[in-house]
Amino acid sequence: MECKASLFKAGNVPTPRPGKWKTTTNRGLVALVLAVLGAWALVLGVDRLLGLGSERPQRPILSSSTATWSWLNIKPSRTLEWHSCFEDGGFDCARLNVPMDWQHPTDDKRVVLAITRLRATTDVDYRGPLIMNPGGPGGSGVFALRDRGEYLQSIVGGNYDIISFDPRGVGASTPRHQCFPSPKDEETWELQEPGLIGAHSGVIPELYARSIAYSQLCEASMAATGLLEHAGSVAVARDMLEIVTLASPDGLLRYWGFSWGTVLGGIFAAMHPDKVDRLVSDGNVDYREWFRAEHRNFPRDTEKVMDAFYTSCHAAGPEACEMHADTPEAIRARLDALFESLQERPVVVPPVAMGNAGLTMPEIVTHSKLRVLQYSALYRPAEQFASLARIAAALERGDGLPFYEHYNPPADDDEKSAPSTPLCGAPELTPFDPLPNLVEGNKDAFSAIRCSDYTPSTLGDVSIDDVRRQADEILRLSPSTGALNSMHALVCVGRQTRAKWTYEGPLGGKTRHPILYLANSADNITPLVSARNNSAGFPGSVVLVQKGYGHTSLAAPSDCARDHVRAYFQNGTLPDEGAECDGEWAPFAKGLAKRAQPVSPWWL
Repeated sequence: MECKASLFKAGNVPTPRPGKWKTTTNRGLVALVLAVLGAWALVLGVDRLLGLGSERPQRPILSSSTATWSWLNIKPSRTLEWHSCFEDGGFDCARLNVPMDWQHPTDDKRVVLAITRLRATTDVDYRGPLIMNPGGPGGSGVFALRDRGEYLQSIVGGNYDIISFDPRGVGASTPRHQCFPSPKDEETWELQEPGLIGAHSGVIPELYARSIAYSQLCEASMAATGLLEHAGSVAVARDMLEIVTLASPDGLLRYWGFSWGTVLGGIFAAMHPDKVDRLVSDGNVDYREWFRAEHRNFPRDTEKVMDAFYTSCHAAGPEACEMHADTPEAIRARLDALFESLQERPVVVPPVAMGNAGLTMPEIVTHSKLRVLQYSALYRPAEQFASLARIAAALERGDGLPFYEHYNPPADDDEKSAPSTPLCGAPELTPFDPLPNLVEGNKDAFSAIRCSDYTPSTLGDVSIDDVRRQADEILRLSPSTGALNSMHALVCVGRQTRAKWTYEGPLGGKTRHPILYLANSADNITPLVSARNNSAGFPGSVVLVQKGYGHTSLAAPSDCARDHVRAYFQNGTLPDEGAECDGEWAPFAKGLAKRAQPVSPWWL
């Protein structure tokens, strides 16, 4: 019998329809926020990986239901053997067979990496391959490149091939990080989720126990693969070195990394500084915090971005911002009052309200669900603030329909014709089975990679009191989103498997060519100070500041930033020290809200 999960099952958040470079999987709140840092540049969730200012018509992703090509068509090889894929369109694919344990390689323990290349559009002044990582950890580079590779190529230049890959354990790479044997088992587990920190007095003990149970499940499920001992960023960086060695004529790295991709780029640069010819680090995770399992810095600018909602709403006026009030402080008070109201009186969306739009059961909009919407809006304020204001104003009136419609827009023709996948009829897959569809990433990879990067002395030793202390500190730094950001403290609770290879060297060094760091003046999850901290370890590197709000330079794109990135990749030209670019997209600007699509904060 076929069955599907309720959209708003207990503790769950609504799931947007498949869009561009954002997660759309149906996840509960805990799963959603485990990947807070990754925003997948994916978080990026950017509808347009942006041409840093340019746009092009959106193009649907080919899945196994519409394309005849399959990863199974490619035999894994220890060299890069390219095959035309995705019904071409300029794309090639390869499956690279690499050692699971780079320190002690054997023929029986191997990893197969799924790699995709968007071919250069010109042979004139050909520069070779540029590798891109979209973030996560756990984001699929194959998906991101297939979806937005042409954008990147328009920025860096058509004389570059653009390559991306699914990191070990992710997407089409095998073995894959997979804790649950089937989607049905995972949904059953997530039905029991207790909600966000602060939802009720006993939520932290429940979340703590669930984290232990989840860790135990993952370690048991993945034991046969051996992958959890070789899942960390240092192993992925070594995989990337192998790709560079095989793909680049001169064996040098050209790279653009977003969010967690900045960690990957940073550790590569620290381990192989002589191999770095070009490296753009965009939306910077603080290297030292990441590897020390600290959570003090990443939400430092969150309230600056939220403050921009109040000030820009006030400046835009009541016609552009439906939460408008006499002062920014009054707008803040109005939104705070709505959150308090939803804690006591969630808003009901009756099925009759939807007419023929597809809602057959009543739904409720809770305090936690609005928090998730607020949290996700901070990633792309230029596009999302107007929607947040419109939905909040409707909820004040007791109308939850705009909230529902935001996450469930009418299906386009492709979606109407696409076959649905029944939850209870979904096939069980082992970690060694290739996925039948092109996916944006997998949740289980986040904790596997994150916990592999913890120092062995801190892994698994987080007490419930430690969680409470860290949650209090994060809530103090970011009251607006601390309930979600504080989930970081739970990610590795109960983990016992230690990575065999961790990086303990200095997170810096003199690279062959200096690194370009990109940062917004206020980034909700990777603050400007992180870019400055990272840059301090690499002599000659420069931090380019883009004046704007949101995650990565793509949240507030500008021709200025685009030109700097292009000049860097084409000529090696770095901006002057202290250079800044004005963002060209402002919150509540006319027309932006119409282009906005919901951003799921799962990868964030």
